[in-house]
Amino acid sequence: MYQYHTLDNGIRIVFRKTDSPVAYSGVYINVGSRDEAPAEQGVAHFIEHSIFKGTEHRRSYHILNRIDGVGGELNAFTTKEETCVYATSLTEHLGRCLELFADVLFHSVFPDKELAKEKDVVIEEINSYQDSPSDLIYDEFEELIYGEHPLAHNILGTKKNVKRFSPQFVRDFMSRNYTTNRMVITVVANIDFKRLVRLCQRYFDRYEQRQAPSQRDVPPVPQRFEKIVNRRTHQMHLLIGCPAPDIYDEDKVAFTLLNNIIGGPAMNSRLNVAIRERYGFCYSIESQYVPFSDTGLFYIYAGIEPDAYDRVCKLIEGETTRFAESLLSPQQLRSAQRQLIGQMAITGDNALNEMQSIGKACLNYGKVDTLDEMANDIMAVTANDIQTVAARYFSPDKFSLLCYK
Repeated sequence: MYQYHTLDNGIRIVFRKTDSPVAYSGVYINVGSRDEAPAEQGVAHFIEHSIFKGTEHRRSYHILNRIDGVGGELNAFTTKEETCVYATSLTEHLGRCLELFADVLFHSVFPDKELAKEKDVVIEEINSYQDSPSDLIYDEFEELIYGEHPLAHNILGTKKNVKRFSPQFVRDFMSRNYTTNRMVITVVANIDFKRLVRLCQRYFDRYEQRQAPSQRDVPPVPQRFEKIVNRRTHQMHLLIGCPAPDIYDEDKVAFTLLNNIIGGPAMNSRLNVAIRERYGFCYSIESQYVPFSDTGLFYIYAGIEPDAYDRVCKLIEGETTRFAESLLSPQQLRSAQRQLIGQMAITGDNALNEMQSIGKACLNYGKVDTLDEMANDIMAVTANDIQTVAARYFSPDKFSLLCYK
């Protein structure tokens, strides 16, 4: 189903053929905010903004018009561990997308005038983020749990750092980190694979092989905390979380299933039924499992009535503890497995989502599992597996709490 190729310089390609006239393409780079030194905090995200501001061959307007001018869309994003530049276009314009990716990744010049404007944009993004407590609480939680480790860094960085980023500073960070062995070209399109490989060779093979092994510091053992902050919000914002398996951990599949049962996107999640539907204590409540390359985090977030704080905390503790103390019935387990598989199938049916997910999978694992392979892994999870991971990660002494009121 998925096809792979590695260019002579080490850049990998992952591809799936479709019947759609629309092509989804991107380049994943194994570089994120956790790869920054303290003085660099925010530079990975700033690069994601600034690579569209001018290259040796194009000015900013020409970069934006290159894809938008033929009805496509060009975008990028940064996470703690990856950066992705991607585009949506008609298949006939896939070549210009790939050529543009190569241009912005290898020839960006970061002109002073454009950087000055982009600094203002990013600072306003930081201001906007700080005005959103439901977003900000996640970053503060990670700062508290990871301390001085780079994983604690806000992806957007600090205003002080952003203001002093120079073209040379940005280029130096790219030179050290944007190496060919850390790049994956990901494409979902109606094109012959051999032709795609030739296009990638045309636009990417000219760049010499450069390798830089990841030198990420191992995260410290998270320190448990409880903190309540007075932010004068209309509702309480509550975040409860604990360490979780990393992306390579054998517990990952069972924990993914457990997370989906507890607070996944479905209305029948345990937390939604127990807290919103039964008592009406909140508008939204959800859990998230975020695995990194060498650690992971599990969160439960709720926006609640202030008077319900004690009850909600007790209900959350009860729901998480229950999984460690009792087994799911065979019917409950099968229902949860079918639900997760269905959700994954629906998400994967969106070609943009698929392009991004296969790029990330290839970056981290060197291959992409098919839906059938993932379904087999999920169906292999037993009730004992669920209970074991719940007991391992959900003991009360491992949960931390942050609340805005």
